[in-house]
Amino acid sequence: MAPSKDLVAASAIPLILSLLERGDSYGYAIIQEVRALSNGDVEWADGMLYPILHRLEKRKLVGAYWGVADNGRRRKYYRLERAGRAELKTQRAHWDKFHDMLQRVKGGLPCST
Repeated sequence: MAPSKDLVAASAIPLILSLLERGDSYGYAIIQEVRALSNGDVEWADGMLYPILHRLEKRKLVGAYWGVADNGRRRKYYRLERAGRAELKTQRAHWDKFHDMLQRVKGGLPCST
């Protein structure tokens, strides 16, 4: 079952930053990796990914550079910057908190106060 568009949108930034934490990459490869990680349930389009990458660049969370792929084509590669690593740490903490909350609700656990 494919996740809702709202969930896909909310998870895009931490997912992109996490993928770039693994190593530099380019847009098409990121799209393919998301598809593979989701077993085909999440299909990102160029029109969704590139605006996010450009916003992350403006915020200096990712950097970009031109490189040449194995097939000789020029590609724009993205890398995670120091500020991006800090943002990823924050994003993961938020996701962990929400995941914990959902698990508590699912398991009928009391709220910790």
